[in-house]
Amino acid sequence: MEQRIVGADTVRMLELGHPWIIADNFTKRWPKAKAGDLVQLTDERGKRLATALLDPADRIVARVLSHQPMQLDRGWIKKRLQSAISLRERHADLSDTTAYRLVNAEGDGLPGLTVDRYGEYLMIQLYCEGWRPHLKLVTGVLQELLNPAGIYEKARPQNTRELEAISDSKKYGRLLAGSAAPGRLEVQENGLSFLVSLEEGLNTGLFLDQRENRHSLMPRMSGKRFLNLFAYTGAFSVAAAASGATQVTSVDVSPGYTDWNRANFSANRLNPKKHRFLVGDCMAKLAELAGSNEQFEIILMDPPSFSTTTKGRFTTRGGTSDLVAACLPLLADGGLLICSSNHQKTDLADYLKELRRGALQAGAELRVIEQKGQPVDFPYPVTLPEGRYLKYLVCVKG
Repeated sequence: MEQRIVGADTVRMLELGHPWIIADNFTKRWPKAKAGDLVQLTDERGKRLATALLDPADRIVARVLSHQPMQLDRGWIKKRLQSAISLRERHADLSDTTAYRLVNAEGDGLPGLTVDRYGEYLMIQLYCEGWRPHLKLVTGVLQELLNPAGIYEKARPQNTRELEAISDSKKYGRLLAGSAAPGRLEVQENGLSFLVSLEEGLNTGLFLDQRENRHSLMPRMSGKRFLNLFAYTGAFSVAAAASGATQVTSVDVSPGYTDWNRANFSANRLNPKKHRFLVGDCMAKLAELAGSNEQFEIILMDPPSFSTTTKGRFTTRGGTSDLVAACLPLLADGGLLICSSNHQKTDLADYLKELRRGALQAGAELRVIEQKGQPVDFPYPVTLPEGRYLKYLVCVKG
């Protein structure tokens, strides 16, 4: 196995257990190599530090697979996959649920690789092109261990967020093994039915990392008016309606996702006509609702992070605070404002500052009564703080 020298800063990060090698002056001097090659990382004195998977074209040029010598072969992959499956069997409450994360990249010792389960099908996503040459091997082991009806890969283009608004129907998924899934595959989450697409769109239509948060919200919904901003395909809206919300108002800029939202209502025998589906910019719709003196007992704001584009409303400082300030006049005193963000680069302290700015701007008091994150099937190593990305705060007005 070839060796690659890393600098003192990277040595310190490796000694702290961080699994990423970020491009720097040392990595720029590395010999040319292909994505997927394994290398032995050493310090300048030749001390062996870790075995890593190369991805030379990425900002993260290598990801640590082990701090011991190893071979990326069938036996090693099988051991890691079996460990991931076992963790969920032991610790995750997946009753009445057939859609969840099976492998969470660094959190399961397979950095840059995720596997999600959707009923009898599996979905692989590569966040590191170093896995590309090993994809057939991974697929084969998954077939051996789980015997799924089919295995898909969904591509991760660099400009994900820029494409998201215009790619509702474009096919980013491809079948790697087994038989094709229906265009709209029905899966279960917390006893509810949701339609997902393993081929069309950048995402499948169901964000699995919010499963436990949806479940915890359901007992609070009976008799309440609920406003769901950036509703996407309406998973929170369906959970609210199924739990007895008197009216659910879903707002999303995409007509395609709004139609999908209605279809999810119908899949659960909930009459979409008893609820509202508004298509348009959320800030504009909030202004319209405020102009009509509407009030809600629960409002959820879960905007996309737009983390790879500078054009997104919520990339700039103050974007979230403006949204909070626009929501609060519509929220009844004692009502709940639920604020969620999956932006990895925004930590909890900074996110709270945004909520504070919004509350002060609206002249309202906002108190956090509950703080949640991603569920059990999205584990992260304590050595990778970036792995705890999901922020979900339940706040009371007044």
